[in-house]
Amino acid sequence: MPVTWTNSQDQVDWLELESLYRLAPLGNKSAEHLRTVFTNSRFKFFAYENGKLVAAGRALSDGADCSYICDVAVMPSHQGSGVGREMVSRLVEASRGHKKIILYSVPGKEGFYRKLGFMRLLTAMAIFENQAAAIERGHLGEA
Repeated sequence: MPVTWTNSQDQVDWLELESLYRLAPLGNKSAEHLRTVFTNSRFKFFAYENGKLVAAGRALSDGADCSYICDVAVMPSHQGSGVGREMVSRLVEASRGHKKIILYSVPGKEGFYRKLGFMRLLTAMAIFENQAAAIERGHLGEA
């Protein structure tokens, strides 16, 4: 069955998206949290197969200088099928015209994004709500 794409969140089942995040795995984010972050994102895409959500992604954008792609979640059954590549391609295309497109990767997935043209930021830094957990997961290291 073909995958269908939409950029509308009108029909999103937020509990289904919560489950996708857990399975992808992108962590435990509540349905309400996801509704907030997707609603506040300039660009977003959802992929469905047989009416079931199989991928989602979003980008925050200021409309000219910077677009930040985040939360690219793909159902494990669809990882390696091209759905993730298509999601990132759609978000990059939506972000065209910005001076920079930034992406934050789950540790271990950097190679996937490198193949899509992303390069390592040498000066990126962050403050996390839970610094210790971010260090443990491999998101943060010494500056």
